[in-house]
Amino acid sequence: MESVLKAQRGGESVLDLSPRWTVGGGVEDVYGEDRATEDQLVTPWTVSVASGYSLLRDPHHNKGLAFNEKERDAHYLRGLLPPAIMSQELQEKKLMHSLRQYDLPLHKYMAMMELEERNERLFYKLLIDNVEELLPVVYTPTVGEACQKYGSIFRRPQGLYISLKEKGKILEVLRNWPQRTIQVIVVTDGERILGLGDLGCQGMGIPVGKLALYTALGGVRPSGCLPITIDVGTNNEQLLNDEFYIGLKQKRATGKEYYDFLHEFMTAVKQNYGEKVLIQFEDFANHNAFELLARYGTTHLVFNDDIQGTASVVLAGLVASLKLLGGTLADHRFLFFGAGEAGTGIAELIAIEMSKQSKIPLEETRKKIWLVDSKGLIVNSRKQSLQHFKKPWAHEHEPVHNLLDAVKAIKPTALIGTSGVGKTFTKEVVEAIASFNQKPLIMALSNPTSQSECTAEEAYTWTEGRAIFASGSPFDPVEFNRKRFVPGQANNAYIFPGLGLGLVISGAIRVHDDMLLAACLATRLPRPADLVKYAESCMNHEVLLEHVVFHSGRKELMTDEDLVVVFSYSWRNECFTPSHGVEACAGLKNTGTRSKGKNNTTNI
Repeated sequence: MESVLKAQRGGESVLDLSPRWTVGGGVEDVYGEDRATEDQLVTPWTVSVASGYSLLRDPHHNKGLAFNEKERDAHYLRGLLPPAIMSQELQEKKLMHSLRQYDLPLHKYMAMMELEERNERLFYKLLIDNVEELLPVVYTPTVGEACQKYGSIFRRPQGLYISLKEKGKILEVLRNWPQRTIQVIVVTDGERILGLGDLGCQGMGIPVGKLALYTALGGVRPSGCLPITIDVGTNNEQLLNDEFYIGLKQKRATGKEYYDFLHEFMTAVKQNYGEKVLIQFEDFANHNAFELLARYGTTHLVFNDDIQGTASVVLAGLVASLKLLGGTLADHRFLFFGAGEAGTGIAELIAIEMSKQSKIPLEETRKKIWLVDSKGLIVNSRKQSLQHFKKPWAHEHEPVHNLLDAVKAIKPTALIGTSGVGKTFTKEVVEAIASFNQKPLIMALSNPTSQSECTAEEAYTWTEGRAIFASGSPFDPVEFNRKRFVPGQANNAYIFPGLGLGLVISGAIRVHDDMLLAACLATRLPRPADLVKYAESCMNHEVLLEHVVFHSGRKELMTDEDLVVVFSYSWRNECFTPSHGVEACAGLKNTGTRSKGKNNTTNI
């Protein structure tokens, strides 16, 4: 093999080449990508390849028919491609036409994943340019079905699988990943995937989907993203008996065995990637999620998307909706159906912001927020039997055993569903909250769509078009009484990509509440009726990231103007673009001074 390579390289073996030089003579940057000089014709991101054949099978560097004539000569591609040259834009047009021929969302998902495995830049080109159409394909709700069927549709690994078999060797496993510079890790143990329950190892679809959005919406380079599934078994009997299941066929590890394994993982990540790698916990069960966040929130750069990410985006929607509802947060009463990670996380962030706005102690603002779990309203008489994360929400009230009676007793102005149980906002429940609110705020946040507490059509119909509605997964517009209602989508996809990039470029080493508040307030919409349906603004993170950087601790070291310059320079150099040969972030303006556009300034 080496003799063949020597012949291709004019007698010089690639084994003898400096790792910083490529076949075209350019110098690799810190991401392993290639910077062409003015007099050298070289695809800017192509690293050394043994042959053109290998290049076409490298999804990070392949661009298919977009290789031009000179590139085909330079990279040994002659004869390996049809003679036609097709621009990336034309490839995008062709693929979007093909995707639209599929009737089933899962087939679209599979086609997109196959594209990512073949041509990474084209995958992100499609996703970025068609985000409203493709976000529900690569993310919720379709990713839920993909996880359920992951064993059957599995083709090739898209991340790291760390199972109990690797106990004592996790650091070695991390070093098997080809990229050495990792900025963001999304990790799950698969125990609580969306509202679908324990999917074990098949939960990998969630980290893969989340990190696709880190790149498409946040600009984090794909090479800096690492999806990880921690496989400690599954309690899902259907999976344990499925011959196509790809994970460990054993019951879940718990207690000391579980936490020792997670501790080895967290220690190995910090040792291998440093203290500035962002670790996002995703879809852990309640009993582990809070404990892991408490254990590692003070030692690692971590956040839990279900607890903190969802809370940020929901608070953004609530703040925006006040322009329709009137008053301040402290003037409203909130009732949650669901008291797990999402419900308690949202409730706590609302209480914190309410306290900051009104100068009322946190213990008092919590009393304006009520939670219902599977046993009914959380009240003081139940306090001794409650899990620790529910205890702050136990208020003085007589026992109430179901949601309808809780709505009638509390008379909330906002009803927020985080239960993971579909069809629980019944006609009677919705009519009850509408009976004492002119504009009832209803958020059915559980994912995927099948687990939503109610549909958009039900919310608008049962309130006679008066509801302000948002959901976790998208719903189509609704026609009612000759009016067209566009549901809002309160999805944490509108927070975590920008928050993540802000943490990465700021050099933060911990995540604090001030960062989450800054992120959610920077996400406020110009039109409150839209709540948090915000896709077209996701690519413009100037305001969001600026405030995250301010609250990362660097504000104490620099003036505001200097921070903006550093922020702009960092973003310009970090931001990924899928366009061929373009290293600057597409559409990024020169923001050496603070933007003065009416939608580009937010004072916090």
